[in-house]
Order: sequence, then C-alpha cells, then structure tokens
Amino acid sequence: MAGMQLHPVMMRDILLKTMFRMNVTMVTEIARAICLPIPVTQELVDLARSQKLVEAMGTLNANSGNEMAYQLTDAGKARALDALSQSEYYGAMPVPLDIYREQVKRQSIRNLQVTRDQLTAAMGHLIIPPDLLGQLGPAVGAGRSILMYGPPGNGKSSISNGIRDALGDKIYVPRAIEYAGQVITVYDPIVHSAAEEDLDDPNVLRRTSGRYDTRYVRCERPTVITGGELSLSMLDLVYNPTARTYQAPLQLKSTGGIFIVDDLGRQAEPPQKLVNRWIVPLEEGKDILALQSGEKFEVPFDTLVIFSTNFHPNEIFDKAALRRIFFKIKIDGPSQEDFLKIFAMVARKRRMPLDEAALIHLLKVKYPTIDNVYANYQPIFLIDQMISICNFEGIPYQMTPDLIDRAWDNMFVRDGAIIH
Repeated sequence: MAGMQLHPVMMRDILLKTMFRMNVTMVTEIARAICLPIPVTQELVDLARSQKLVEAMGTLNANSGNEMAYQLTDAGKARALDALSQSEYYGAMPVPLDIYREQVKRQSIRNLQVTRDQLTAAMGHLIIPPDLLGQLGPAVGAGRSILMYGPPGNGKSSISNGIRDALGDKIYVPRAIEYAGQVITVYDPIVHSAAEEDLDDPNVLRRTSGRYDTRYVRCERPTVITGGELSLSMLDLVYNPTARTYQAPLQLKSTGGIFIVDDLGRQAEPPQKLVNRWIVPLEEGKDILALQSGEKFEVPFDTLVIFSTNFHPNEIFDKAALRRIFFKIKIDGPSQEDFLKIFAMVARKRRMPLDEAALIHLLKVKYPTIDNVYANYQPIFLIDQMISICNFEGIPYQMTPDLIDRAWDNMFVRDGAIIH
C-alpha cells in the first residue's frame, strides 16, 4: 500500500464500508469496487484479517477461478457501521490532493495547441467571419479567460460549444479526491462524459486493466455551462450533512476543461461580484475552498473560463475587472451578405426553395423597419415559421412575400397597449 499516500486506517475503513454496502466477497470484485490493483486490495484484505475485521469464508468459489471469498466479522460490521456514521463514502479510493495536483499539471488546458483548422472544423456548422476565428484561436490556445459580448441571438453559446468541440482530447478525472481525511467526490456523469471503458474479464489471459489507474475516469475535457441561475454559493464546496461527504463545486468539476458563464448580467449577483470571485483563481491558477470546520485549502484552478453577455462590458465591469479578463471578443450580428449565406444554407438544409420576390420583400420592406439589424438566429426562425405555416395549410414548402410577413409577425411582437 506504499505509494498510495492515503492513511492505512482510511483505506481499511473504505474497504470495510464497501464490502458492507456492496456485498462484495471476492478480491477481484472488491478491487473493481474500490478501484485499486488486485495486489494492493489483497494487502488491505490481509490487514483487515489480521485485525479480525474480515474472515475467509473457507470456500473456494469455483465460478471465479477458485478464488477465496471473504466476509466481514461481527467486529468488522460494527467497525463498518461506525465508519459509515462518520462518512457514508464508499467505493473508489480517493486520490490524495497532492497527487491530483500533479495530474492536473500533466493534462493542463494551457498545454493545448489549437490550430485554425481544428477551430474551423469544430465551428463548421456556423458562418463565422475569418477575422473572428483569428481572435478566438489565440484566446483558446492561451487557456485563460474570454469575454464574448454582443447583441443576443448571434451564436455566443454556439461558439462556446464549438470551442469545447475543438479541444477534442481526453483527460483523466478522479472519482474522488482526499484532503485532511475528508473525501470530495469530483467525477460527475452529468459534467463528465466517460470515454468507452473496456471491462475486464478476469478469465481472459491477457489482462488489459493495467493501462491506467482506475481511480480516475478517462473523459472528454469537461464543459460546465451555467446561465442566469449561477450564484456565488455554487462555487463553494458542497457538503451533504446526511451522508457527511463533500462534492466538488462546479469550477473544480470543470478542471482541465471549460467553464461557460452564459448570459452574464442576468444572475441575481452583479457581474462585477461574480468576476471578482474568479480573479485570484484566473491569475494564480489556484482556488481556495473551505471545509465545514472552516479550514481553507488550495485546489488547482485549470479551466478556460468563457463569459458571455449581451451587455456592453463597460456597463457591467470596472476597469480593474476588465483588465483581468484576458481576451475580449465582440460577437456581432452578420452583414447582409453573411445573413443571406446563412439564409440560403438553412433553406437548403430544410429543403425550402429560395424565392427572389420573397427575399427582396424581406430585405427591402421588412428589415428597414428594424434599422437593418441582422442576427444569426433569424434565418432559422423565419424558415421554420414558413415551414410550419406550409404544413398547416397543406401546401408544398415555399417562400412568398405573404409567408414572410406571417413569419416576421412571430419574430417580433407589435407594439400596442393591451386593454385590461
């Protein structure tokens, strides 16, 4: 058990709790449950046996390669219950925080080189001006922080997702980490999409499980997306008083990946306050968390933070905060030319024939009423509206000035008082 850097008593207690809760009896099953190599697991079982907490069941199980089965003694059950009353955590052995720090350095988001080709491929479904890609690329490659701002409906969220897709490689996320005897669960199936695992068949001659430490899960680089619901308390360690265990906050779960704060300015807390919370982590690459006892400790902060807002940065930040956000990128609406490109692309995808009279009506009659301000969401909205009308009227898909008018009325609400 040397080299695990966890207290032997803690390891023994997790073993007892796991045997008690999961009812596992074979060393191969136990090893899989606590995510340790079989020799280390056998050592732990032997330690628990020497303390009269575990006993051999005296039978070799013919189904699993004549393997010895073990069970908890009465003293072992009592100890397991006592340990469970202190913390409900059982299963995978946690990774000590110091070892986790080293792993974070090895797979840092800042080590990534993103090329123009990778970014273009990931954004393939979006029509993006080439100079915008030229701004996004270096920002992503630096792995620092990005503020995207501009009018709504122009794909700030889609661009954030495209950035995530461009990263493309895999990292190792610990199931749980340990600090000062406390276990903090990190792996979260909602945030981390696990790459396919090859489950080992213990009877196969060539074992494959030696490839990496199974206390980690091999995942896509994580992406956490928060919007108006984000509050400062979500960035604190989450303590579950019933199970007496901790869960990593959102930004720790997003280590090695991306944390997107969408719709900045729509949260209950002012944007300035939210950004202040990130300033030290962004600059120093470490975050401070607190245990229930009040004890504070450092965890690595290795995340590309993307803030996205419909407000002008000067309206929501002071100069000091703006200076600390590394890249500021304006995402504007498309030009008329790009708008037409998007419109034609969407129409082709939706099998909607283009009609010159309808397009002239749209550009010369409709858009002047909103000062010719184009947005990326509008082509999809208008075409989908026309498709719905055609389906309802039972006519083939078509564009006409009249259908454009009907679709337009749903995109904007006409002004006028409502009489109550």
